Amino acid sequence: MSEQAINKDSISIALVGKGGAGVLTAGAILLTAAARCGRYGLLIPAVGPQIRGGESAALLRLGKTPINCLDDHFDVLLGINWQHAERFRTDIPLTADSLVVTDPSAGDVPEFITATGVRIHELEMQALSATVTGGRPNMVALGYVARLAGIPDSALLQAIEKKLAQKGPDSIKASIDCVRLGWDQAASVTAVEIEAVNGTADERWLISGNHAAGLGALRGGIKFAAAYPITPATEILEWLAPRLHDAGGTLVQAEDELASINMAIGASYGGIPSLTATSGPGLSLMIEGLGLAVGAEIPLVVINVMRGGPSTGIPTKPEQSDFNAAVYGLHGDAPHIVVAASSVADCAYTTQWAVHLAEATQAPVIVLSDQFIGQAIAVVDPIANIKFLTQRKLATAIDENFQRYALTADGISPMPLPGMPGGQYTADGLEHTTGATPSGLVDDHVAQLDKRARKIEAFDYGQHWAEIEGDGELAVLTWGSTTNTVREAIGRLANDLKAKIKLISLRLLLPAQPDKMAEALEGVQRLIVIEQNHSGQLYHFLRSWYDLPGDVASIHRPGPSVFRPGEIAAKLRDWSDQ
Repeated sequence: MSEQAINKDSISIALVGKGGAGVLTAGAILLTAAARCGRYGLLIPAVGPQIRGGESAALLRLGKTPINCLDDHFDVLLGINWQHAERFRTDIPLTADSLVVTDPSAGDVPEFITATGVRIHELEMQALSATVTGGRPNMVALGYVARLAGIPDSALLQAIEKKLAQKGPDSIKASIDCVRLGWDQAASVTAVEIEAVNGTADERWLISGNHAAGLGALRGGIKFAAAYPITPATEILEWLAPRLHDAGGTLVQAEDELASINMAIGASYGGIPSLTATSGPGLSLMIEGLGLAVGAEIPLVVINVMRGGPSTGIPTKPEQSDFNAAVYGLHGDAPHIVVAASSVADCAYTTQWAVHLAEATQAPVIVLSDQFIGQAIAVVDPIANIKFLTQRKLATAIDENFQRYALTADGISPMPLPGMPGGQYTADGLEHTTGATPSGLVDDHVAQLDKRARKIEAFDYGQHWAEIEGDGELAVLTWGSTTNTVREAIGRLANDLKAKIKLISLRLLLPAQPDKMAEALEGVQRLIVIEQNHSGQLYHFLRSWYDLPGDVASIHRPGPSVFRPGEIAAKLRDWSDQ
């Protein structure tokens, strides 16, 4: 079977199978091989809500330039088997140009796939792998799709040896033999032709968003972490555990989220930069602790890797639906900071910045990521280490007149460490005087409310508050993982629209920055807000805090399926023509 290849800048490949079929292993090896030969790429691991024992898929996009979002459709879909494949029907869009690879022993290709008019090619993965002692069908599949993607066999074999090193030489040999069988079967099949790239493995990093967040935490100076495992944030803790130990820090797996945040608050009270990580249900349990950190003015970083909600919701799929919880969820007037990462690599930068903000303002900072960028694995250029001047304002000279919560001009008062002579004070949830004595007087309450608000509002967030690109009378305002999909959509429209489109992606969600926003929107006549949640949470927040142009539109829909560049481009084209 041979058809003319389609020339593109990237190729999108989906591998599906039941749990245990090894599609995620095959996908990880393929991405590693792409990195070794100088390609960029993105791997989205997709599993069912039951996490183990159900369906699984590896969604990949490989190309010659940095890749931070999925394409509109998949060029290749390979099914090791088709059990529960229908559960991915919205995650794996196909067209008549798509190539579907199936094993005859796996039964009929599901109707939702054949209805798209795809090309179908048979590959006897089970039978071929059975000819190799210890062989597995997923390795036959790997060899097949690697050749379609134009990955050199040398890079592929090196990736296998690296990934399977702990399984021993027999397993590696069996895998390589199966890969070669699949490679040979793809000799006469074409899908997408990608221009060759020049690069080496040394020029690329292979990292997930959760691991990047852990890296940012370490770079920021975090020395203590306490958390309770929860999908899709657990990998942050797994990555941090040995590395925190090597850096002289400590990670504790707590019995629940309530214990986690209070352990982190306690460690920070003791002078140790501290962090916890969770997802939506865990954030709900941490709200009271966040209020304590606000009132007692304890630095704290909370990473929230969002997932579909509410409640247990869809734990293995993304959604930007915790915006309101992060911004408005604390009871009382509780000034705090909320930031959002926009890509896998930006998880490192934003988390590092969050540590700086927490330490500098003596306040809790919530970092919003989501399942898409948190669990995605990307081939990226080395992530720069930005040296923020992270300094907690510590008390040095303490006398009988020392006041922990003194009403300073910037709202930030010196914080003594436990054991400092004369520096003892009560840090609890009660309102207090400047000297930390509990108080129910209105003057003390108002003074401390003003102090806590002042230090957050007056802090200089610099240019880190947003990513701003382009110029024009039209502007798109977005945040988080939607950013790069919007960026690619705008790029596609660059030569199609008469009007230019400016991109504004917010990294700092709270506190609002009205002066900076006014400058960013100067000359903008029409604005559209794009986000992935059901109610347009950012849109309504912007309406309440900012003076926006007269013509403001909103594009919002919930997960679990992410936005695609073509979907956004079509909406922007229609919007610009109105």
